[in-house]
Amino acid sequence: MKFFFPDAHDLVDPSFNFDTEQRQFNGSRQLAQLYAHERLDRPPYDGMLISKAMVDGRGKSLRYSFTQVQKLKRLGAREFLRLDRPHFTRRMETMGDCGSFSYLTEPTPPFSVDEVIEFYLDAQFDYGISLDHVILGYDEKSKSISEAPEEWRGRFEITLQCAKEFFSKCQTRKVPFCPVGAAQGWSPQSYAVAVSELQKMGYHYIALGGMVPLKSREILACLEAVNEVRNPRTKLHLLGINRLEALDEFARMGVHSFDSTSALKKAFMDDKDNYHTKSRAYTAVRVPQVGENAALKKKILAGTVDHARARFLEKTCMDGLKALGQNNIGLTEVLGRLREYDILWRDGRDETERYRETLQDAPWRKCSCSICRDLGVHVVIFRGADRNRSRGFHNLHVLSENLREWTARNQPT
Repeated sequence: MKFFFPDAHDLVDPSFNFDTEQRQFNGSRQLAQLYAHERLDRPPYDGMLISKAMVDGRGKSLRYSFTQVQKLKRLGAREFLRLDRPHFTRRMETMGDCGSFSYLTEPTPPFSVDEVIEFYLDAQFDYGISLDHVILGYDEKSKSISEAPEEWRGRFEITLQCAKEFFSKCQTRKVPFCPVGAAQGWSPQSYAVAVSELQKMGYHYIALGGMVPLKSREILACLEAVNEVRNPRTKLHLLGINRLEALDEFARMGVHSFDSTSALKKAFMDDKDNYHTKSRAYTAVRVPQVGENAALKKKILAGTVDHARARFLEKTCMDGLKALGQNNIGLTEVLGRLREYDILWRDGRDETERYRETLQDAPWRKCSCSICRDLGVHVVIFRGADRNRSRGFHNLHVLSENLREWTARNQPT
């Protein structure tokens, strides 16, 4: 099963010094910094996905500068993302989609089918997903398309009509990329109808979208319904889904690939499951920067926290963690320092007991990835973009290893 990683300019600076917290960054960030497939010993995914909304969309979804857009069009996605390195043991693939969650509040997609095709051709993708429109709702008991809310039916029809136009124009133009039909739905039955219609159009690769908010059992219910109408040769892609515990069921029901940023984002967006291992997740140790933490800066400006004291506690925590990483200090002493700083910036709350297992187990010492090997204890410190993204890259490594082991177990003998 293939894993595609969506690009959102998640890079780390190789010049960043984790002890001094100084960098020598200069020039283009995309050129000077490293993707996960460059920072780790081997790529943690089979390819990358780029959304049109991120390249030429509107608002917060737009991540590419004008210069980067032109470079993407000139070089193509594989070369732009540096997925074409000769030492990679397998060919890294590229996929394009429209980024439908970025315009989910709009009545219709902001792009035309022709614009989407041109984007896929410019970026020289291996796979291109048809233009779709997310359905904002789920009703597992719904059996009839006609009885669904008008807005849901409208988005359902827009997605199918765009898919029909997309496939027809791809055939006429004999595009070099593989057309992937997008299916949206609000129930197992509606997803099954969508897949059935897409197969009639000629699609053999279908991406199921809009499932990110669903629970695993709801996703599996939709896949069960889809599997009843799926042709044996039809492959499925799950957009934005990463549920490794369900891989056996996914494979049985025709899932060929998926994409997700979940492993990376949990490193700095989850309350407790920040550092992943094959068997469990650990909480990263939060040591906020006095000059960067908004809540702490507000308290200092209000006079409720002494700036010098906050700086002192921050430094003693960082010094203690570095010393712990070198076995030069005891865990109890470090936890005491963290507790004092925690109470200061968390309004009297003490969360440091959640760090005890992390620092006591020291999981980074048992990990073989280049991030843990190079950073040591820094990988479990929740602080600043380079540490947090590096921990996210480690999580991608763990996901990749789990997927690799699953694949090995399921290879035909």
